[in-house]
Amino acid sequence: MTTITDQITAMRNETAQVQSAQSRTTGMKNDSNVFLTLMLKQLESQDPTQPTDNTEWLSQLAQYSSLEQMSKMNSGLENCAQYINAMYNDMMLNSEINQTLAMIGKDVTIQLPNESDPKNPTKITGTVTEASFESGSGQIKVNDEYYSIENVVSIREK
Repeated sequence: MTTITDQITAMRNETAQVQSAQSRTTGMKNDSNVFLTLMLKQLESQDPTQPTDNTEWLSQLAQYSSLEQMSKMNSGLENCAQYINAMYNDMMLNSEINQTLAMIGKDVTIQLPNESDPKNPTKITGTVTEASFESGSGQIKVNDEYYSIENVVSIREK
């Protein structure tokens, strides 16, 4: 005949094995199902002459409630992180658009890498006459050529 301590120990071991396997595949969503399944197994296999104490059941239900709350909080934090990331991406895009548009009508110096002589980059100066976003990032038109705003090294008022 097994004692309640043996049952709890067996349940903990089984829970650890199941959680380890599930965390690799399904994550936190099924943990509550595993917990309830193990709790029902314990109910089914308990000794009728020595039933589990009510305080132990209350303790397990409290653990289950804590698990549910942590799962909900984790889900909420994941949603919050995704929202913040989307806001950050929007702000970066808006910042690039504003920076590009602010250069129209200003004199700029653009520095391009020189493949034949990396120590002496090519410098181009001129007035920005147009802005474009066709390639997905900000480009400015100087001397009838388009250049990425990443290559701008200085901006001056006309």
